[in-house]
Amino acid sequence: MEKSAAISRSCYDHHHFWFAILFSFLLCSLLLCFDFATFHGPNHGVTFLVNKQVNPSKAKNVTTDTDSCIGRYVYIHELPSRFNNYLIQNCHSLTRGTDKPNMCPYMQNLGLGPELTNSGGVFTNTSWYATNQFLLEVIFHNRMRKYGCLTNDSSLASAIFVPFYAGLDVSRFLWLSNLTVRDSSGRDLLQWLANRPEWKKMWGRDHFLVSGRIAWDFRRQRDDESYWGSKFRFLPESMNMSMLAVEASSWNNDYAIPYPTSFHPSKDTQIFRWNRKIRHQNRPFLFTFTGAPRPELEGSIRGKIIDQCRASSVCKFVDCSYERCDDPINVMKVFESSVFCLQPPGDSYTRRSIFDSMLAGCIPVFFHPGTAYSQYKWHLPKNRTKYSVYIPVRDVKQWNVNVEKVLLGIPEGEVFAMREEVIKLIPNIIYADPRSKLDYFEDAFDLAVKGMLERIEKVRDAMRKGSDPSIGFADEDHYKYTFSDNYN
Repeated sequence: MEKSAAISRSCYDHHHFWFAILFSFLLCSLLLCFDFATFHGPNHGVTFLVNKQVNPSKAKNVTTDTDSCIGRYVYIHELPSRFNNYLIQNCHSLTRGTDKPNMCPYMQNLGLGPELTNSGGVFTNTSWYATNQFLLEVIFHNRMRKYGCLTNDSSLASAIFVPFYAGLDVSRFLWLSNLTVRDSSGRDLLQWLANRPEWKKMWGRDHFLVSGRIAWDFRRQRDDESYWGSKFRFLPESMNMSMLAVEASSWNNDYAIPYPTSFHPSKDTQIFRWNRKIRHQNRPFLFTFTGAPRPELEGSIRGKIIDQCRASSVCKFVDCSYERCDDPINVMKVFESSVFCLQPPGDSYTRRSIFDSMLAGCIPVFFHPGTAYSQYKWHLPKNRTKYSVYIPVRDVKQWNVNVEKVLLGIPEGEVFAMREEVIKLIPNIIYADPRSKLDYFEDAFDLAVKGMLERIEKVRDAMRKGSDPSIGFADEDHYKYTFSDNYN
């Protein structure tokens, strides 16, 4: 009997022990769930909302304290296909900047172009593509589709993106004498936009678009068939919009963003690896020039630069009249072997070569303020001496500067510091792969969107204060590309 009582008492104590453990476990679980819901619930909801691109209007209880997208929401217009998708589907009729049409090979990989392999050690990974500069509007559109703060509710948007492939469209008609045809797509687009409810919110001043061509191609100043380009940017509705282009005009509603290079990383580590490579690159040439003469352009400095380079034992000249300068491997190999890269104006103020050379860790040498300093203000430092050399050419006929002597006169410590600054700027001037997302770096796309949002917010703030938003919005800056003491 005593043995039976002892066993019963033992079982009773054992049951109480496990019951206490079970009760404690349930109590802790309940408290943890309460804690998580209290402190993490709202933030988790915003993250889900942004990443999944759910319509933010459904999250009525999200406050400005927890919604990181307030002030950054962008609405993308769904345009009729003739303004974008049709051009991609008919890429065989598009010019790539030569007399040979057919842009289809460059449409691969969401506009990045064919992947480059077997670089012979010139590149470090598989994030390199044969990218055509005119495809920037396609690349930008694909990046915008993955933007973290998209909204389907235009009333919440701080900016309206218009995915009109303006450069690809006008490339079909630039050489036609019929001005009506040249201007037709732009007119039709603006009519479509003006009839949308989003337009009336700020009459288009919160709308922006992107071009892979220079902004001058859309600013024909006379209705004369001998004048170049379309007059899209001079049409009244277009004057209310902002354009991001690889080269801005002298009007205030045009903004310059970098030309696309061939490097489109999908991970931050690929940028770190590339920077490490070019930081320790052997550079046997003091300076290099990659380009072609421009004898037909009065006032071009290229002829004198080419003569000096050919006469120097420390300069590498690549004549694009004969050599394949559209081959990224050939071009990057030259830039990686040079300390300085000369960047004189060409057919226009700017060149894609600026960004290809900086990507290779080559310090740019500029001869005109319109080539970079008055252009890429969101992407390059205001202090130009940190990353570049400036040798102004006001008058080609009187210009007698010896480029080699100028560059040899720069102290070694300054050269090292400039190269480090150039390497630090690389994330700013590249467009990451649209199929992925960088975690640590902001790229050219990120800085362009940020700059555009700030620009629109200033206009919106002026409207709140009762000011006329049209004042200065689309005015011409006659001094934008003139030589100034600020660049000396």
